[in-house]
Amino acid sequence: MELIKTPIPDLLILQGKIFKDKRGYFTEAYNEREMQRLGINIHFCQDNRSKSSFGVVRGLHYQLNPHSQTKLVSCVVGKVYDVAVDMRVGSPTFGQWYGVELTEDNGVQFLIPQGFAHGFSVLSPEAIFAYKCDNFYDPSLEGGISYDDPALNIDWHLPADKIIKSEKDEHNPLLKDAKTNFVFNS
Repeated sequence: MELIKTPIPDLLILQGKIFKDKRGYFTEAYNEREMQRLGINIHFCQDNRSKSSFGVVRGLHYQLNPHSQTKLVSCVVGKVYDVAVDMRVGSPTFGQWYGVELTEDNGVQFLIPQGFAHGFSVLSPEAIFAYKCDNFYDPSLEGGISYDDPALNIDWHLPADKIIKSEKDEHNPLLKDAKTNFVFNS
């Protein structure tokens, strides 16, 4: 596995090896020893999956401390554009976002640390999205940011009239009004 840094410190891309032949492919999605070799020592305790159709935007979501979550995300079927927004107060990259395309064929995983909001858009007819979390979900501590916050100006790689969002996500606040208790530790 190869570790690729992004312009936002602590936000990492993991490029896995894919072994293809006439039957299809094989890839190792997770290996704790390999992660430790890369300097990533995170204990994951929950795996989640979602299935969505073209045009769905899920997010931007996060959980406040003490149940904030590091996520290791990937696309098992289809293609998504995945985005993380830095919400760590005091961070030199606070309010900045980074996005990466995750597909069933590219072997890319996105490691999103605690203190980031997360979301994705579905670019294929259907997508199955997987994510490992290092903390259990607590609905009383969930938060969100509006996917179309003009201050963020995120390009979701979808026509605006094709975007499908949940009722809950329609009411997420702008970043400037969002609750946060994340602090940047340099």
